[in-house]
Amino acid sequence: MLAERFAVGPAPADCPVPMLPVAQLYVRDIPLLRPPGQADLLQILWCPYDHDPYHKPSTALFWRSAAEVVDVLDTPPEPYEVNWDGYLPEPCVLAPEAITDYPHSLDLSPHMRRMVEDWSRWQAAGADVDSSYADCPQEFYDIHLSDAPGWKVGGWPPWGRTDPEPRSCAVCDARMVPLLTIASFEWDGGEGHGWAPYEDQDAATAAGHCCGQNPSQPTKVEVGSTDNMQIYVCPASPEHPHADLIQ
Repeated sequence: MLAERFAVGPAPADCPVPMLPVAQLYVRDIPLLRPPGQADLLQILWCPYDHDPYHKPSTALFWRSAAEVVDVLDTPPEPYEVNWDGYLPEPCVLAPEAITDYPHSLDLSPHMRRMVEDWSRWQAAGADVDSSYADCPQEFYDIHLSDAPGWKVGGWPPWGRTDPEPRSCAVCDARMVPLLTIASFEWDGGEGHGWAPYEDQDAATAAGHCCGQNPSQPTKVEVGSTDNMQIYVCPASPEHPHADLIQ
């Protein structure tokens, strides 16, 4: 149990809190990464305590050359304690898959948004849309066709907590772009099963989960109120400070 792994009570004043590894991404697996210099490896860590504003883990990005990483600890250091176990990732192996991501309806132009909201267009297109969406076809678009849920590199933001909120680089004022979405769930428990990989769909719709593991939450990470944390970077320079946002 998690409670058995961490001491109870406040950490000693002189006890540093190790940052926890959240993701390790190789350029060979994810070519759209734009590393500085000869770097080919991105390591993302966070502090397992809530930080202001918005009570979320503080994140750190490290670009490295994989060939130069030679001193690897057999057992990474564990924090003295964590705010809660949703900040303690379950080790797992990535299986990157390239997909086409479409913007959330809030990111569409007014003209495109009117088209998405027009039920007659869905009918004329012969789209296989349940008639229950007739009063709000935009919901069908947002649930089934727009920004993909789950952990992803790049892609479109999963707006919902707020309207689209551009992020500006603190150094050059360039509009920042999404680098990584850290998701509480790969897909939701309802209609979002359509986003489940084919090999996981039987498990996703089963009454129970094998050994208690939820196939839609393999990392066991949970941020906010089952939200997403997005990490943004400057397109002009990966060495400029990054930003993050809970959605």
